[in-house]
Amino acid sequence: MAPTAGDYVLGTGQVEIARLGVQHRAWREVMLGAWRRAGLRAGWRVVDVGAGPGYATWDLAEMVGTAGAVVAVERSPRFAEELRREAAARGLPQVSVIEGDLMQLAPQPGCDMAWCRWVASFVPSVATLVRWLRESVRPGGRVVLHEYADYGSWRLAPPRAALQEFVQEVMASWRDSGGEPDVAPALLGELRRSGFSVISTRPHLFTATPGQLAWQWPAAFVAVNASRLFELGRVSAEWVTRVTAELAEAERDPGSIMITPLVLEIIVERR
Repeated sequence: MAPTAGDYVLGTGQVEIARLGVQHRAWREVMLGAWRRAGLRAGWRVVDVGAGPGYATWDLAEMVGTAGAVVAVERSPRFAEELRREAAARGLPQVSVIEGDLMQLAPQPGCDMAWCRWVASFVPSVATLVRWLRESVRPGGRVVLHEYADYGSWRLAPPRAALQEFVQEVMASWRDSGGEPDVAPALLGELRRSGFSVISTRPHLFTATPGQLAWQWPAAFVAVNASRLFELGRVSAEWVTRVTAELAEAERDPGSIMITPLVLEIIVERR
């Protein structure tokens, strides 16, 4: 099955929406801590960059309140539709949705903060993304980013060969689609060149055992995206079976430990 227009290499179907919910729960406290470190408060205007189906959007809407505003920017028509429907259902007048590709979309000037998680890994031009962020926040405004710095740190102990192959294939698929999984170092340099001052950087990595939420996050990714790689014609059905069987085997072993991909938190201020 070929990706549809506005689709992602990771997909936008209902299974992926559910997986993103697991991911958000696993990272929510880390995300909220980053927002607090950036000074987020009620009444701010915030742009949620690459909002997906809106999990972070609802948290932002709660924090800025009705005196503030959240602009959810999303390329996928499927996710944008989900955002609009859910914002209406939740009764959040402070949330607006803009559907478009950041590589062509006009900036959203005057924002107090921008939140950008796992977007730079997928765009064809990090420089264009950084310019967009700079033109969207006011002088003194903050940008908070979570991006991978070492995706290959994701592994199991004891090691599992098929899952290591999966990690490498995921990285190759991102690069073949124009992205870069280990984008954080280049992103940090581009931010500094573009007139941002670095407020703080902080690494985030989990270790988890089967059943913990930090395990469920990458495990759900394996379950969804092994099949996605097959849909994209990158791997065989037999390969998918081998990867998922190995994950199931690891989950039956209470001594298994999952080490997650290394994420770099970056908080910058526009000069």
